[in-house]
Amino acid sequence: MRPTTDDVTWSVFTKPWSAMPPGPLGELVAGLGFAGAEVPVRPGCYLDPDNVGERLADFVRSLAEYGVKVTSVAADPVEPVLAACAEAGVSMVRTMAPVDQDYRAGVGRLHREWATAVPWCDRYGVTVVVQQHHGTYVESTLGILQLIEDLPGFKLAWDAAHDALTGVDPVRSLELAGPRLGQVNLKNARYRRVPDPVSGAPRYRPWFGPAESGMADWSRVLAWLHATGWSDPICLHPEYTDAATTERHAELARADLDIAQSLWPA
Repeated sequence: MRPTTDDVTWSVFTKPWSAMPPGPLGELVAGLGFAGAEVPVRPGCYLDPDNVGERLADFVRSLAEYGVKVTSVAADPVEPVLAACAEAGVSMVRTMAPVDQDYRAGVGRLHREWATAVPWCDRYGVTVVVQQHHGTYVESTLGILQLIEDLPGFKLAWDAAHDALTGVDPVRSLELAGPRLGQVNLKNARYRRVPDPVSGAPRYRPWFGPAESGMADWSRVLAWLHATGWSDPICLHPEYTDAATTERHAELARADLDIAQSLWPA
């Protein structure tokens, strides 16, 4: 028998279906078994930075008709986005921390930009959660925590896959976050050997796949969250390198949700 998971909301990042209007999206997300959704607010999506103020509240109401709560949006933390979230009742904006080749300069630039958003977080009652990300971003939990240390209204969006790619122990990483942990993302990844496109020499690149195919130990992550009384949404990110269609993303997301729920301690 599957253990109860009534004490946590299982959410899904709807990036693979980002162009869908809210009705079909709500039906899809609910049909996959999720009670929550994180929706992208990005150029080319149904919700974008230019129309979010006009569309988000109706979007949230439409998904609610299918029993799906919009738990967060993925967007830059600019004032129109935070204002739209406040109006629509969305409490979190997830973003990432892109840096330049000069890491210190990039972090300094981000800190200055985000400091201007601190009053907006307070004014609108919206939290900005910053995710670590492999590559040309701040990629470690500690790096994000240092970046947001003196920024009220900012927390960490901890991502299981990108954390695993750094090689750290997930429980140590989560414990570092402490009270600044604002969101947990579940996905998985490993390094895969691929030839260099120019020289043909072997290189190792991140590959994203289903729950049990990568370096992230979901069972330890979920056990720690349960033991510490985590009751905020857990957001599954359906990022699968080899999934060629939106239908395949949906199939894999449903299977990963089943696995995650089975790992949640009774």
